[in-house]
Amino acid sequence: MDADWTTLSPEQKRARRFEWYSSTSGIQFESSEAEKAYRVRAQRMIDVYNVREPDRVPVALPIGALPAEYAGIDYGTAMYDAEKAAQAWLKFSLETDLDTFAAPNVPVGRVLDLLDYKLYRWPGHGLAHDAKGYQFVEREYMTADEYDALIHDPSDFFLRTYLPRIFGTFEPFRMLQSFTYVTELPMVAPHFMPYTRPEVQDSLQKLIEVGKTLASWTQVVSAVGRRGRELGFPSLRSVYAKAPFDTIGDTLRGTKGVILDMRRRPDKLLEALDVVARITIDVTVETLNRMKGQIALFPLHKGADGWMSEKQFQTFYWPTLKRVVDGLIAEGVLPTLFAEGSYETRLGLVNEFPKGAVNWLFDRTDMGSAKKALGERCCISGNVPASLIATASPREVKEYCRKTIEACKAGGGFILACGTNSVEGAKLENLRAMAEAAAEHGVYAR
Repeated sequence: MDADWTTLSPEQKRARRFEWYSSTSGIQFESSEAEKAYRVRAQRMIDVYNVREPDRVPVALPIGALPAEYAGIDYGTAMYDAEKAAQAWLKFSLETDLDTFAAPNVPVGRVLDLLDYKLYRWPGHGLAHDAKGYQFVEREYMTADEYDALIHDPSDFFLRTYLPRIFGTFEPFRMLQSFTYVTELPMVAPHFMPYTRPEVQDSLQKLIEVGKTLASWTQVVSAVGRRGRELGFPSLRSVYAKAPFDTIGDTLRGTKGVILDMRRRPDKLLEALDVVARITIDVTVETLNRMKGQIALFPLHKGADGWMSEKQFQTFYWPTLKRVVDGLIAEGVLPTLFAEGSYETRLGLVNEFPKGAVNWLFDRTDMGSAKKALGERCCISGNVPASLIATASPREVKEYCRKTIEACKAGGGFILACGTNSVEGAKLENLRAMAEAAAEHGVYAR
């Protein structure tokens, strides 16, 4: 991090992160036109996130696995062949004229294989090789009587209990002793005795292979990202994060478990949410600082209308999510809150952040309502239906986008986007129609 980082205000940290994003230092541009396009694209995104009027409404296309399909390869191949994935995503970016470069954001299949990952199925591993995505496997991965272990020493709980359940390679870690108890010389040798076991050594060797695989993959993807910048495409650096309630409800207790916990052990659940909130802030900020990143994307799963009551939302979901968002804002991070499902009844409850501090991506929330409730303070995007992109004509797509732009364009802070990051069966001509609608109807007077 920059030497003066700790002396900066949240607003100054935010500005510094956008400086990292928009900087042209060290980029060998293909041409002067590419450099100009880079600066225009970067400034467009900075303006819209700060709820100012850019030159035109930006477009975020739900490309998902479409670059692979467009290049004639299936998603499974993209997960296992970095060169083919990188070239496919580069080709797609160049031929669709995106506002930001589309890096090949696909899981690394070989890494998942080495780890014997059990939380998802993917092409060739539980799904057909030509499947166009991956699938979550929901189970109870933390029992109700393990809340105390999570609360009292979360790192130890994850290392020796949770990770062995979701990664087969971590199974031998159950034999390890807690690292928080290595304090005096006589304890050192006994503590490390489990590492004499062949199965533990095999696990560590596989983790080394994971590191080598990721290093090779990253080298290829980074080269293509660099090429994208040289051709005039800036790239926002982002990480995924989760609402604390979703962390517990999705991948620890499961949906059924967390529903029961809200009634049977609410105090214990709230205590655990506090612990997860602190960890989420620390890990997200640390990761973004290391990569000089800008955005934390939160897919919000269990806070939607109809999933829980307003009282439950205000008790279990929103307080710790807001605490996490506030913690990230303090470090200059831009949280993007992806409100999956409908958030119509939540709009009046969530407008609690400074102007330009948060970006909302809506799935099924009416964008006119979102603009009225949040548009003066938050950047908003979303709700071009996936069904429209998959089944409608380009003319119908363009007309829907025109109406959405007219409802949300005023004052800036609006990105034309679908309510999902991926549309199975998306028609390329319909994605182009979205971009054309923004070019024709989204230009601001200067």
